Amino acid sequence: MAMEDSPLSRRQLLWGAAGAAGTVLATVELPRLMESDAKLKVALASPVLKDPVAAAGPPTTRRRHALVDYAPAVWVEASESNYTSSDRPEDYPIEYVVIHLTTDHLPIMLSKFKDPAERVSAHYVVSATGTRIAQCVRERDVAWHSGSVWYNHRSIGIEHEGWTDQPVYTDGMYEASAVLAATICAKYDVPVDRDHIVGHVEIPLSTHDDPGPVWNWNTYMKLVETAHRRIRT
Repeated sequence: MAMEDSPLSRRQLLWGAAGAAGTVLATVELPRLMESDAKLKVALASPVLKDPVAAAGPPTTRRRHALVDYAPAVWVEASESNYTSSDRPEDYPIEYVVIHLTTDHLPIMLSKFKDPAERVSAHYVVSATGTRIAQCVRERDVAWHSGSVWYNHRSIGIEHEGWTDQPVYTDGMYEASAVLAATICAKYDVPVDRDHIVGHVEIPLSTHDDPGPVWNWNTYMKLVETAHRRIRT
């Protein structure tokens, strides 16, 4: 039976294509983001794919293929008390990516998302080295990450392991996060600019200052732009 030709079915095809391209880009040595387009096209044409779970870090027993929206991530589910079930982008458009800093070690942050008393979550958490990405909330659902109901409904939140007063932003973290953000932008047609990829501190009435003054927005946005261009071509 032919697939229904509707805006939703066409969007679903785009989501699948963007996700697959982002996965390939994430598994073909992230530092190649700094190389020329010509070199990367050769690599993407016939990649030697590493096991995405191995690249992400945690053991395969924690991986549930049906639940992750981004293949290199591992599924570490947040408590249902810490997010709102939804059917985005049908219920709400996804228009922003919000960048956060955990201010805790990765395992502690993940345990907070699992604690129903915390009332907080994010869609993704990227480790300090960039070698592990956890997905805690499905992209279709509304994570409670920005402090603003309006932005929560219209954004995907990415946490980064670190502290604002002692930030250690590694190249690996920037690169892994950039490919993830670029994949999200390609999937939901989010513009790759500083009006739509924002820090938690930039959310109106925010009481947080993350990702902090040491976060290199110029470097990060160049990486996102490069990854986004390669995902879409």
